Amino acid sequence: MLETDKLFAGSIPENYDRYMVPLIFEPYAADLAARAASLSPSAVLETAAGSGVVTRALAPRLPKAASYIVTDLNQPMIDYAASRQSADTRIKWRQADALALPFKNAVFDLVCCQFGAMFFPDRTSGYREARRVLKPGGHFLFSVWDRIEENVFADDVTNALAKIFPNDPPRFLARTPHGYHDTALIRNELSAAGFSRVEIETRAEQSRASSPRVPAVAYCQGTLLRNEIEARKAGGLEAATDYVTAAIADKHGRGEVAAKIQAHVIMAAV
Repeated sequence: MLETDKLFAGSIPENYDRYMVPLIFEPYAADLAARAASLSPSAVLETAAGSGVVTRALAPRLPKAASYIVTDLNQPMIDYAASRQSADTRIKWRQADALALPFKNAVFDLVCCQFGAMFFPDRTSGYREARRVLKPGGHFLFSVWDRIEENVFADDVTNALAKIFPNDPPRFLARTPHGYHDTALIRNELSAAGFSRVEIETRAEQSRASSPRVPAVAYCQGTLLRNEIEARKAGGLEAATDYVTAAIADKHGRGEVAAKIQAHVIMAAV
């Protein structure tokens, strides 16, 4: 992972929430929220919260007396997520690095993280931090994307951009969001961090959009792929988005489109 793979700023948070969240994140957020709520936690920490899709799904399902601290490495993401959340005195928003959490030992019943672990520079350290702040009997619940070939629109976008930039194809999607899919490696890193019980479920969903333009804009302008496109050709973002739109339309049609997405959902117990 490159250092630039962590910089969600500018218009990316808004485009991410507007396009990416309904395209690929909402079904997994609902699933993660249901799993989290079934544990009846009274103290919850969310790391790498992004634009707050899990927060919006989970908060209504928590007990009235629960505390819920929501964090992300990027302050613009936290600011945007807070602006989208209904008023709730149980929720506290905080910029924080998941690899160096600013909390005492053994204070949370649950640490949850949707599609954030792939961005950790040192995942074992991030897992060790999650375990440190969990109470005995607590749970670490998180998800990561499966390989890019199992996530059709992401693969389509990557392949289309490789044709525009054949000498230096943008590889952000394959490198980072879809670069951490080996379940044996995930188990080993969780074990190294001190977790003793690990359950992994591979879950497929459908990504749906009203037109081919939606996934093209979502990936090209609502993720850090945007930075790679602009670095290769200044002012070329719209043209690249148009090209990707045409590529998706050629493969999936020019009306409503749908394709497979797939992720691993992991539950680790202290």
